[in-house]
Order: sequence, then structure tokens, then C-alpha cells
Amino acid sequence: MTNVDPSQLFIHLRILMGTVIGLGMARLLLGFAGIIQHPSRAKLSATHLIWAASIFVTLVHFWWWEFALFTVTQWTFGAFIFLIAYCTALFMLCVLLFPDDIKEYDGYEDFFMSRRAWFFGFFGATVVFDIFDSSLKGWDYLGTFDLEYAIQVPVSLALCGIAIYSKSRRFQLIFAIVQILYQLSWVIRLFRTPS
Repeated sequence: MTNVDPSQLFIHLRILMGTVIGLGMARLLLGFAGIIQHPSRAKLSATHLIWAASIFVTLVHFWWWEFALFTVTQWTFGAFIFLIAYCTALFMLCVLLFPDDIKEYDGYEDFFMSRRAWFFGFFGATVVFDIFDSSLKGWDYLGTFDLEYAIQVPVSLALCGIAIYSKSRRFQLIFAIVQILYQLSWVIRLFRTPS
């Protein structure tokens, strides 16, 4: 594929990435709709709902930031596989928030706590994937967020490690709140930053 225009390869990749991310968004939206339609079907949990909202915002951010891949001039099969793996990890977070069936659990919080190692394992993987994703785009696109990014990555990984082992529901709730507030701070800053 050496004679293919890089922008055409990006469009091809973007379609596949959009499909996987779209499936994740659909999973979250169907989960939220299911809660609205049948609020007493399963016991609700603030921790679960906050994480679901945070991952939804994460998917929106991912899609926004991935447009910077348009500037990539050399595509490899490895980069293609990497980006599909990144999208797959994000999709798995959605599935772990809204499983097909939770009848065997005492609500969403019980399910979340029983699958927290998987959830935070995938969440930590997305943090690591983002490092490689940033390098693929070129570090310049981060702009003024360089120092913040250098702090955010190890802090997020450390919190994921703690969350995998912590059975404290209070810690899980606080982590979810901190994460959604951080995500919302990015939303506010993006509104103020020209594209």
C-alpha cells in the first residue's frame, strides 16, 4: 500500500474506528435508556452511573482528538492494529458498565464491584494506549496540556491499580467523581480553545 494517499488510509481507518466507538456509544445509550424505561429492573448505583457518564464523555473526547490523525503521513499495519485495539478497549469499558444481563447480581454496583479488575484493567490500558496515540499524532497537538498530561497519566494508572484491589465502595465512588469532574474540565477547556 505504498502508493496510497495517507488521507485515504485515514478515512478507511476512521470508518472502522467509528464503527467500534459507535457500538460503545450505542451500548451506553441503550443502558441509560434501559434504566429510564425500567428503573426498578436492577438496583441503581451512583458509582456505576458516574462511570458510565464519564466513559461516554471519554468516547466523545476520543473521537474529537482522533481527528488529529489526519496529519499522519506514514501509516503502518501496526498503527492500524494499535488504533483498533484502543477502540476495542474503550468498547469493553462500555460492555463492562452495561452487561447483557445482571440477574445474578444485586444491582449495578454489585456487578461493577465484581468486575472492577476487568474494568480498571481496560481503563488503565486506555491510559497507556493514549500515550502511544499521542506519539502517533505528534506531541505538538497537546499544546498547553503537556505538563498536565505528564501528571495525569501516572496518577490515573496509580488510581486504576488501587481501584482494581480496593473493595472500598467509598474509594470507587470518589474515583468516579474525580474522573467525571476531570473529564468535564476538559469539555469546558475545549469550548474555550479554537479547533
